[in-house]
Amino acid sequence: MPPGDWILIGLMALAAVPWLVLAAEALLSLLPVRSEKSLNADRPTCGILVPAHNEATGIVATVRNLTSQLRPGDVLLVVADNCTDETAALAREAGATVTERHDAERRGKGFALDHGLGQLPPELPVVLVVDADCEMEAGAVDRLAEAAHCLQRPVQGVYLIGTGKESDPKRQLSAFAVLLKNKIRPLGLHRAGLPCLLTGTGMAFPREALRKVNLGSGNIVEDMKLGVDLALAGYAPRLIPAVRLRGAAAPDKGAAIKQRTRWEHGHVATLIYGTPRLLAAGVFRARPGLIGLGLELGVPPLSLLVLVAIGLFTGCVVWWQLGGSWIPGAEIAGSILIAGLSVFAAWIKHGRTTVPLKTLLLLPGYVAWKIPIYLKMLVSRQRKWVRTDRAAEEVQVKA
Repeated sequence: MPPGDWILIGLMALAAVPWLVLAAEALLSLLPVRSEKSLNADRPTCGILVPAHNEATGIVATVRNLTSQLRPGDVLLVVADNCTDETAALAREAGATVTERHDAERRGKGFALDHGLGQLPPELPVVLVVDADCEMEAGAVDRLAEAAHCLQRPVQGVYLIGTGKESDPKRQLSAFAVLLKNKIRPLGLHRAGLPCLLTGTGMAFPREALRKVNLGSGNIVEDMKLGVDLALAGYAPRLIPAVRLRGAAAPDKGAAIKQRTRWEHGHVATLIYGTPRLLAAGVFRARPGLIGLGLELGVPPLSLLVLVAIGLFTGCVVWWQLGGSWIPGAEIAGSILIAGLSVFAAWIKHGRTTVPLKTLLLLPGYVAWKIPIYLKMLVSRQRKWVRTDRAAEEVQVKA
């Protein structure tokens, strides 16, 4: 076999890794999750940080949801970050402690969290972070605070966005994409005994862990980077499957594009930053958990993964027609097929009641809809945090 064939076979084997990681996570998510004993009767006091930038529409509902779960000694602190609306006043009226921050140069959630952490009483052993547009199911604060305290590591609840019942098929598919990223894949990692990435809200930290990292970051996906930095510092996050919370979907096409641009540009940048660090640390420290987390982070946004795979497969077919080996094309096609069947099986278990099959059949259009987002990444990658517009309606959690 000519050297060119061997080189291409090796490259396609490497390109197949993200697909096989995705397949393994999806299949492992099918296994039953062991029930975890609740010890929240004796959970420690905690501080809850709610970063909020112009969240007047939903902040009252969020504060009421959280205050219903507080215990004596807990502190609920809303960080009104560069707000130009009534967020701060409404949060105070609803019963939260409020700190206001104004810094036109250092904008973003990371800076808000860093400011809020400095305002919490230092004796609180656990810190929770909840976004201002989220609603947590009953008992979630207890479970997260207790888990973070007992495990002495960050913990993450299952965070979903949207319901899949939206009228726009793209929004339904977006809800399934979040279900895959924030529930199915972390569940697979959990069943394998591996850590997970942070998803930005519904997460709790031992106070000591937060002292090891820099929260004051302008990273546009600060939660993902924070999870990487904590794992490298010896505090790899763990999923708590029993904790669920839900956020509002982007209300319209413009908001959805803005949200997805930030997420996916930030994801790729963090992948480049974190994947080699996690894999190297896992190998040199003999830490399988870091290797697993590095492989998880190394899976690009799925629409981008599909587009790259189409390009690679097309190139392999051309190579074959020019007289090269058929094996590289079979490698990439086989890995896509395995991942596709695995994700479909996970959809049957976890997503069938949320997103109907007829909507899944529209996936090619959803991938095509994202092409401009990826083209923009090549010429003008988003680097600054931009708030996503919120829907006016209240978020409802479905138990």
